[in-house]
Amino acid sequence: MKEIRAIIRPSKLPKLRDALRSMTGFPGMTVSRVEGFGRSHGTSAGGIRAALNDFTEKVRIEIIAPDEMAEPIVDCIVGHARTGQSGDGLVWVTEVTRAVFVNKTVG
Repeated sequence: MKEIRAIIRPSKLPKLRDALRSMTGFPGMTVSRVEGFGRSHGTSAGGIRAALNDFTEKVRIEIIAPDEMAEPIVDCIVGHARTGQSGDGLVWVTEVTRAVFVNKTVG
């Protein structure tokens, strides 16, 4: 299994969600609102208030998927999240060694 995480622009989420839902066997996702900045952002000047407000709103997507679905999901995310501008986001994939549904009986 793989964990696919992505940070994207909020405006790109609706079309991406529809595209992912249309994939056969898509396992679902978790979406969170996040804030941050990338390396293209300079250091902020203007004191603590400016420093605390110098973040860009983004959306974080988390998906646990079978190995064979990881690349198609990544391709879908990149294809639907790209605007061609700096700050479009980031997608990364990590190995998952174990995942258990909380509502299932174990043993």
